[in-house]
Amino acid sequence: MNVWAPHMEYVIGFFGLLVGSFLNVCVYRLPRNQSVVFPPSRCTRCKKTIAWWDNIPVVSYLLLAGRCRHCRKSISLRYPLVELTTAAIFLWVALRFPFDWTLPFLLYYSAVLLVVTLTDYDLQLIPDSLTLPGIVIGFLYFGVAQGEWANSLLGILAGGGSLFLISEVYLKVRKREGMGGGDVKLAAMMGAFLGWKVIFLVLFLSSLAGGVFGILLLLVSRKGGGYAFPFGVFLAPIGFLALLYGNIWFEWYLRTVLIQP
Repeated sequence: MNVWAPHMEYVIGFFGLLVGSFLNVCVYRLPRNQSVVFPPSRCTRCKKTIAWWDNIPVVSYLLLAGRCRHCRKSISLRYPLVELTTAAIFLWVALRFPFDWTLPFLLYYSAVLLVVTLTDYDLQLIPDSLTLPGIVIGFLYFGVAQGEWANSLLGILAGGGSLFLISEVYLKVRKREGMGGGDVKLAAMMGAFLGWKVIFLVLFLSSLAGGVFGILLLLVSRKGGGYAFPFGVFLAPIGFLALLYGNIWFEWYLRTVLIQP
């Protein structure tokens, strides 16, 4: 809780609603190499431009009963859910960290991870336009602003390098790509924000979660071991939680696993 700025975190949460509306645009357009600025927001069915009063986060969806004003086709429930999720994420971050000039860096990181989760789920694609600038921004935050430049650089190498090596070994052994370059760049961006110690825990927990999901999918669907699923769907959410609690996780790991009684 911020003592000198009481209740400011709720303003940040409300701001997240507005950002969430923009993130919906990013989720749809970035993987398709479309501008997120032009043309203005429009219905994906009839292509009519959406007026500003029909584009108010959550409220417009409710007033329109989830349908386009022009063609009356249904609008995906995902749009208000993304807006509400972004608001919740921004509020969570604002409650967890001091309200100062570094907060926008953390909100950016969180927003990117939400977009990445959805684009990877939809198309198994993680846009470079998000992760490559994110590596630089992460280093500016953790390396420069927090004075952890060595930790941030090692995090970039540990995150991106680990997944790159895994993907190369998999390619040589199985003769096909097992992990995309987008996952490598995402891990490098997360390493820039989190540092090398926490990013290793993130990779381990993401691999564990992905492995459990893969086993369950194999048992339920019987699609066989060759079925591919997007790793970023596990990597990005765990990377967000690591921003909030990564140091706590690492300290617990040291106490319970590495340090013997």
